Amino acid sequence: MTVISSAAPLVWGELDIPLFGVARDWYGCEASPQAGFCVAVDSCMLWLVACHGKPARLHPASRPGRFTPELWKHDVAEFFLSDPKSGRYFEFNLAPNGAWWSCEFTAPRVRAEAAEIPFPGVITHAELSPDGGWMAAMAIPRDLLEARVDFGPRSRGNVTFILDSPEQRFFSAADLGGGEPDFHRPDRFPQLQLTSMPNAAARNS
Repeated sequence: MTVISSAAPLVWGELDIPLFGVARDWYGCEASPQAGFCVAVDSCMLWLVACHGKPARLHPASRPGRFTPELWKHDVAEFFLSDPKSGRYFEFNLAPNGAWWSCEFTAPRVRAEAAEIPFPGVITHAELSPDGGWMAAMAIPRDLLEARVDFGPRSRGNVTFILDSPEQRFFSAADLGGGEPDFHRPDRFPQLQLTSMPNAAARNS
């Protein structure tokens, strides 16, 4: 999975980064419009940027910037980051309005803690367009990811979406295999590949 690396700090409202599309849902049906995403890093933060051109069905308890469990029951973007050596991984949920959630797992669907414990220092942003489309971003402290799941060259990750609630369609940037939708397959997460941001984008940031 491509991760854009920026030498300059990334700033919401001034982001000039490429977006990657997710063309098909879990069952291979075309997405129209496609959901878009980018994972990027600067010296301090790891960013997930996600967008979709259709109105979202939001979790009724979600509020911008608020830690909210069970966001996956409604429209949401998700980022998974794993340490292949330890088998531990994090799941981060980002709602279209900037509500968020996080959880650490020691093995597939095995929580590290039973309690809901927010990942420290997370910052979110969101923008809704007049036609209902949305773009949201989550910035996660890089040093804490390095300490918790050894974030670095060996890391693996994936971006997923749940859209069109309440019917719910499931989308994954990586091929996680067949069967029923299941995003918790860290053994199938692709390795992260850091790619330098184009010079023009870096200047605009």
